[in-house]
Amino acid sequence: RHVEALAGRIGERNVGHPEALAAAAGYIRNAFSAAGYEVTAQPFTSRGLTVENLEVILPGSRSPQEIIVAGAHYDSVAGSPGGNDNGSGVAAMLEIARLLDAKALPRTVRLVAFVNEEPPFFYSEEMGSAVYATRAQERGEQIRAMLSLETIGYYTDAPASQRYPFPFRYFYPDTGNFIGFVGNLASRRLVRQALVAFRASTAFPSEGVASPGWITGVHWSDHWSFWQAGYPAIMVTDTALFRYPYYHSRADTPDKLDYAGLARVTHGMVAVIRELAGAGSQP
Repeated sequence: RHVEALAGRIGERNVGHPEALAAAAGYIRNAFSAAGYEVTAQPFTSRGLTVENLEVILPGSRSPQEIIVAGAHYDSVAGSPGGNDNGSGVAAMLEIARLLDAKALPRTVRLVAFVNEEPPFFYSEEMGSAVYATRAQERGEQIRAMLSLETIGYYTDAPASQRYPFPFRYFYPDTGNFIGFVGNLASRRLVRQALVAFRASTAFPSEGVASPGWITGVHWSDHWSFWQAGYPAIMVTDTALFRYPYYHSRADTPDKLDYAGLARVTHGMVAVIRELAGAGSQP
């Protein structure tokens, strides 16, 4: 339902299509509200247009100053309806909000819908996650972990369906049926924590890597902004263009996704967030 609304009914959503971008923000706001949350907007100006990150907060019960952030960008690249990139990540985030059900965890959890992840804003001050992470840094916020849900809806058991940037092809499977946990060397402990929690709760193939952040693809999402602010952050992904044949194209439509796989990954991410927030992986 979420992916169909964003990539089917609304379609391409970015500053080049401001009405669609606003409609996507409105849909996310309503979904968060329906799950019982108060939604806070972080507006800023981009190319003369007011755009916004959207956030809900579950205050921690024991260590509220320690923060876990899970986020997904809701814009799509120019020329694409963005079913997998990143309707899948937003859908997972909205369902995570519903499944957590606004219940207090030991640490504070923030769920954030970021605007302006796609080019031409990537690596710029107008990237929504950069605005968010910079503000957090300026406030001295104690973000213990950031999880970027990025293109997580495509899985296949076809042989030779998975590609990698050098040198990962020598160490990881060539079948694209797994979810990946990807971080830089400074975030290697977070990669391990997330992978262990996911595997303990979810019977779904998973792989993890912590590598130099400059390697192709490792930095391609909103977690990059948190690295720049000095926070541990990882990307959770189906590896996007290294597997998904419709990446950044008009064919990235809702019918291309594996919803059973996406649902299993989403449930696994609930367990990961609970573990990182200090509650253990089981409800």
